[in-house]
Amino acid sequence: MVSAILLQAQTGGSSISFYVMMGGMILVFYFFMIRPQQKKAKDAKKFIEEIKKGDYVVTIGGAHGEVAEMEGDTFILEVEKGGRIRFNKSAISMEATKVAAGKK
Repeated sequence: MVSAILLQAQTGGSSISFYVMMGGMILVFYFFMIRPQQKKAKDAKKFIEEIKKGDYVVTIGGAHGEVAEMEGDTFILEVEKGGRIRFNKSAISMEATKVAAGKK
């Protein structure tokens, strides 16, 4: 169907329908690809900003633990009694943390 429209536009057919179809494809691409990705990134940023001391989190690397201290854009994760590791806030996995918190 797309090739027929392109062929029509090249042979001097209805160029208005060609532009309408191209505009429609761009809109579909935006609403199904770009917009959801932007929303997901916004939600992840909000989630990371709201983390506080005592929250249970999972890092991208799979380390599970409780936030012991927050220092700027880093935090110290207590993975077991006395075991502490420093991570950047960007290392927190929003999806894995929500799944792990639901299982607790």
